[in-house]
Amino acid sequence: MSDEGRVTRGEVRHYRDLIVWQRAMDWVTVVYSASRTWPSDERFGLASQVRRAAVSVPANIAEGCARRSTGEFLQFLGIARGSLAEVETLLILAARLGYLDDATSKPILAEADEISRMLAALIAALKRRPK
Repeated sequence: MSDEGRVTRGEVRHYRDLIVWQRAMDWVTVVYSASRTWPSDERFGLASQVRRAAVSVPANIAEGCARRSTGEFLQFLGIARGSLAEVETLLILAARLGYLDDATSKPILAEADEISRMLAALIAALKRRPK
């Protein structure tokens, strides 16, 4: 069952129950793995930035879910979407710089797109939620 239906019915009791959080956590591990092979001079540059932004996605989902109001949850989901777009941009840049090949970057970007759709659906459901 999708997160958006479970959230609007009040069935989600913890952020760990959210499928989008679970998928984002798995995705972060893939981003970490992919960035592990980048040049060592990028360790404190692009690699660090992409990792921090990737971690921000599930972290903001969790923080927003733990807040007391739907408005705060929506704000943090928006931040998560922004971080997701940042990671996508950084991964595209890494591919242009030759740090990622298509076989590695395409599945990561496809999963990012899916997580983005899931976040958009969750945001829409929360906006429809009775006050």
